[in-house]
Formats: sequence, C-alpha cells, structure tokens
Amino acid sequence: MQSGGDLFASLLPLIVIFAIFYFLIIRPQQKQQKEHKNMIDSLQKGDKIVTNGGLFCEVVKPEDDFIKVKLNDEIIVRLDRSFVARKIEKTEKSENNA
Repeated sequence: MQSGGDLFASLLPLIVIFAIFYFLIIRPQQKQQKEHKNMIDSLQKGDKIVTNGGLFCEVVKPEDDFIKVKLNDEIIVRLDRSFVARKIEKTEKSENNA
C-alpha cells in the first residue's frame, strides 16, 4: 500500500510541471498556429500582406499552394503560402501613413 502512495507522490511534481508547460507553451502556440492558418486560408484579392522576408505585397490571386502577389505596379510573383507572415489590416495602413 505504501509504495503506491510513494509512486504517486514522486510523479506528482512531474505531472504538475507538464501541466504548466502545456498551458503556458504548447496550447498558446497551437492557438497561434490555428489563427495563422485561418488568416492564410481567408486571403482574398486586394488584401495587403507582409512576407517573412519583410516585403509588403498585395494579393492578386489566391491559388491552392501559392498566392500571386503584386510587388509594385509591374511585378507579379508567385509566393508560397507558408511565407506569408501577416495580413495588414486597414487600421495598420492608416497608422503607417501618419
């Protein structure tokens, strides 16, 4: 009987550390990844984005694996969806111009 209680008492700190690790690191990271995937899937023509390389682009045509983006008035390139860092919201544009 006593060894069962000792086993639980010795595993309890390990379980608590794992629970803290899960709620402070793993769960928020999974939530952030899900939000980023939803943002990438919802990109439409005319949306402004920033790439992982720091380029500001405008979405011309979302495709299955790639997105056609316009770098300036003349240059249109294909960008892998995984290289989209974030979408620029309307409020960010007005702050950047000020």
